Amino acid sequence: MEGQDLPYVLIDHIGGKHGVYEDHVEFLEKHFHLITMTEYLENKKFLSKKIRAIYMWYHRPVINEELLQSLPNLKIVASSGVGIDHLDLKLISSYGVKVSNTPFVVSTDTADLGMALMLASSRRLVEGHQIAVSPDTEYFPADWLGAEVSGATLGIVGMGTIGYKVAERAKAFEMKILYHNRNRRNKEEESAVGAIYCKKIDDLLQQSDFVLLSVNLTPQTRKLIGKRELELMKPTATLINTSRGLVVDQDALVEALQNKVIKAAALDVTYPEPLPRDHPLLKLKNVIITPHIGSATKKTRRLMMENMMESIQAGLAGLPIPNEVLL
Repeated sequence: MEGQDLPYVLIDHIGGKHGVYEDHVEFLEKHFHLITMTEYLENKKFLSKKIRAIYMWYHRPVINEELLQSLPNLKIVASSGVGIDHLDLKLISSYGVKVSNTPFVVSTDTADLGMALMLASSRRLVEGHQIAVSPDTEYFPADWLGAEVSGATLGIVGMGTIGYKVAERAKAFEMKILYHNRNRRNKEEESAVGAIYCKKIDDLLQQSDFVLLSVNLTPQTRKLIGKRELELMKPTATLINTSRGLVVDQDALVEALQNKVIKAAALDVTYPEPLPRDHPLLKLKNVIITPHIGSATKKTRRLMMENMMESIQAGLAGLPIPNEVLL
């Protein structure tokens, strides 16, 4: 296919802070005529009717009514990752535009990271590294201890694809697995990982040594874990969040950690990201924070890009869209 026949796809920019990866561009340009937001704004009159899809990487470009109104032939928005809280689905749908995401390719890496955070927090790996490399260290204290993961109780809030993969990994650590979910898994799935369903989240919180959050951000899950929920947890428990920062009331979390209501927290997500450099969470020794890297491996990011490309191609061809997000 000649370059001029390729469908026009809007992206934010290439490279840099939040741009499409430079090593993805060559592949994408075999299938699409990529238009950056700068190019679009400089030649809006010509390009507005040409663009038929938006390739949304790192939640960019931002999609609002002004942009939708300016793209009369837009058919699909392909968004990277599993979260869709950055999209106004009703607004986009009102323009006859479809939406896709990439939920399944991120699940393995995110589950791996959830386990990594659990292990790093329980065995105090970050603190241990600091002791080992500190120029002031003269000996390793014999009473510097962590907590066991093997045989402990893990409570998973949100037993979707990611949550279930965490359970599969936790089974290998001989953990007792509890879970809370909108819909109960079938008996075969529960049996395969030895998971016990908790209809009430309170029951899970009260029994778990580790509570791992793996839910989508919705109005119902916003600040799902607040002061009341934290006080239900064991004083020896650790909270792990790989979902979205707003699922946790951060002010309540800071207070709980400072007052030893819970033992520790391990967070791949916060609100905002990054946190202000003077935020109290950054000063607590019983907190590990990673920079939202749940799906951040080369293989997975490549698969995300390929999934998005396939969704755009299907959407433009009038075919069923892989991983279409429905209202």
